[in-house]
Amino acid sequence: MPIVKVIEVIASSDKSIDDAIRTAVAEASKTVRNIDSVFVKDIKAHVQGDQVTTFGVICKISFRVDD
Repeated sequence: MPIVKVIEVIASSDKSIDDAIRTAVAEASKTVRNIDSVFVKDIKAHVQGDQVTTFGVICKISFRVDD
């Protein structure tokens, strides 16, 4: 039975929440193999004036540990 490890990462995007999540997974996958899932723990948006400028997410990424 495989062991699953969870790491927490923070990512942002000036496009969308979806893009921030995809960025989190893409960056984590540069050093982590066997990613199974991502749980979005928190979402926030930065506002400047009356416009949303960036979206931020805190994600928990789960991956299987190699035997």
